[in-house]
Parts: sequence; C-alpha cells; structure tokens
Amino acid sequence: MDFDVKVKMAIYQHFAETGEAPTPEEISARVDAPVNQVLDAYSRLQAQRVLVVEADGSSIRMAPPFSGVPTQHIVESDSVRYYANCAWDVLGVVAALGKPARILSRCEGSGEILQLEVNENGPEPSEWIFHSVVPAAQWWDDIIFT
Repeated sequence: MDFDVKVKMAIYQHFAETGEAPTPEEISARVDAPVNQVLDAYSRLQAQRVLVVEADGSSIRMAPPFSGVPTQHIVESDSVRYYANCAWDVLGVVAALGKPARILSRCEGSGEILQLEVNENGPEPSEWIFHSVVPAAQWWDDIIFT
C-alpha cells in the first residue's frame, strides 16, 4: 500500500474509533513510521484535498467528512460523538461509520435544533432541505468558510 494511502487510512480509522483528530504521533505509531514522514504525507494529502491541516502543519482541521474541531454538526453513534464540517458532511460521517447514528444540527435560518435518526436503510423521513449559498464547485476556494 502506498505510504500516503496508509497514513490517510490510519487518520480515518482513528476518527472512526474516537471521534477526534489524531496527533501526528498517534498516526506515526499506527503506520510505524517517523513523525516527520507522517507530516510530509499530511502535506501531500492536503494538496490532494484529502486533509485540511492547521497552520502549524501538524493538527488536522478536517479529514472530510470528519472535523478535527468541534462544530454544530454532530453525529452520535455507539456513545461516540463525531463532528462534521457542515450539514452535508453529517451524512458522510454516518456513511463512513456504516452503522446507525443520530444527527444533531441547527437550521441557520431559524436557529431550530435539528435531529435525524439514520439506520442501515438511510435517514428517517424528513422535510429538511440542504441549501448551500456557495456552489459546490467553489467550496475548496475557502473550505473553512464553506
């Protein structure tokens, strides 16, 4: 397996197990490689839009659909709380986990708290509408804002 793919898979495995962003040291241990090689992989993965790394070069801000920082878009499954980068990514987190979950978010227009149960058959019936002011083709122009 390519080293960058190995690092990427280790990052996602850590998020799936803990709901939190891994440290470079944790990934180093998972892939049995020095931290400096892991950080080099982070840089390459960021260039491929697989990761968003903070300015320090070592803290993971995003491994889409997982967020490395708390957000209002939450997925709860098996007593683990996961943060998603946006309302759209909550469904990606559930898909990545491959198990039933509860989604918690908030309507930006009304402030209403939103809850949605998702199981192996998909989300429960809902009248939710997802709307993004920024076209998807432009999300990576400023992925933190979007």
